[in-house]
Amino acid sequence: MELTLLTRAYCHLCDEMRQTLEPLLAGTGVTLRVIDVDDDAALEARWSAEVPVLLDDDALLCAHRLDRAALASWLRASAAAVAPEQKIG
Repeated sequence: MELTLLTRAYCHLCDEMRQTLEPLLAGTGVTLRVIDVDDDAALEARWSAEVPVLLDDDALLCAHRLDRAALASWLRASAAAVAPEQKIG
């Protein structure tokens, strides 16, 4: 399971979201991939005004500020999706 955090340098909201996310994701098995939108022209064109942006694949979970309810819902859904696979194996 992986989430993507789109950020940019010198963005206090980006720093705040990352610092809040990391402890919430600790021990969940979720990897947080951090990408600077200014390093990718397509991402910069699409998300520049919205950073920080938290994505599941390309689906928006939240922008500007961490939506804890959306994150909790995603974590529950992800855990439920993984749990049946673990029981089978």
